[in-house]
Amino acid sequence: MMTEERFTRLAHRYMDMVFRLAYSYLKCSADAEDVTQNVLLKLYQADETAFRSEQHIRYWLVRVTANECKSLFRAPWRRAEPLEAFMGTLELPGPEHEDLFRAVMALPAKYRVVIHLYYFEGYSSDEIAGLLDIPAATVRTRMARARAQLKNFLTEAQ
Repeated sequence: MMTEERFTRLAHRYMDMVFRLAYSYLKCSADAEDVTQNVLLKLYQADETAFRSEQHIRYWLVRVTANECKSLFRAPWRRAEPLEAFMGTLELPGPEHEDLFRAVMALPAKYRVVIHLYYFEGYSSDEIAGLLDIPAATVRTRMARARAQLKNFLTEAQ
């Protein structure tokens, strides 16, 4: 089990990342908060010696978050929340970012997640493949298709 001091430091560092990834999967802030709490609880209960580095912890958190979201998708009470309800809590730099956010959230989950991990979390396509347990070529295909859909959506919006 982790020391409270180390857990607190890690929780403050990675809580937002876990929440953003969960929201990218689920499109519901309440569910994303539940997943974030579950993931952080698992981090607290994890054996501290199992982690080799900070990068390993971050990788582990992304992997556990993805698995928790997939589990929640199977829940019978799964609900969706209007995007506008969550957008009011975000601080976006400008209206063009709002359009981009809407476009990304309109993508199917399999595209939305790879876009989030690549652009917002900074993972390479090979790392994303390891995180999601899919081939790297599949990640690159999903990225290309997501970019094409985003381009179409943003071009039509103008």
